[in-house]
Amino acid sequence: MPNRYIDVPLYRLAHSRTGDKGNISNISVIAFEPEYFRMLAKQLTEAAVQDWFAFRQPKSVHRYLIESIFSMNFVLDGILDGGVNDALNLDAHGKALSFYLLDFPIRVSKELSEKLPDLHDEVNII
Repeated sequence: MPNRYIDVPLYRLAHSRTGDKGNISNISVIAFEPEYFRMLAKQLTEAAVQDWFAFRQPKSVHRYLIESIFSMNFVLDGILDGGVNDALNLDAHGKALSFYLLDFPIRVSKELSEKLPDLHDEVNII
């Protein structure tokens, strides 16, 4: 039986915002469509995000679901090399971390994957 599922990067299902204070990064993930939210909530767990950022060695990862707006917020403590003012590695902060999270693989049906936008799709800016 052929595999009916495929992994796609998170950015095809959601967008992200981020901020940082001290040694804590705050990363939100907002589903493009309400029906994507449950799938993301199942796969984008605290443990999965902790593993995804293991190379940065966060002290902890906490997830807050905001179902009314189909989003979630992750608070990653101890991930910023001491904080923006202390760290020599500016790429480890804020937006760079949200872009890294947007590469997280999400398992979807092949049928859904064919409907999702990708970076190669034409973008119309008005």
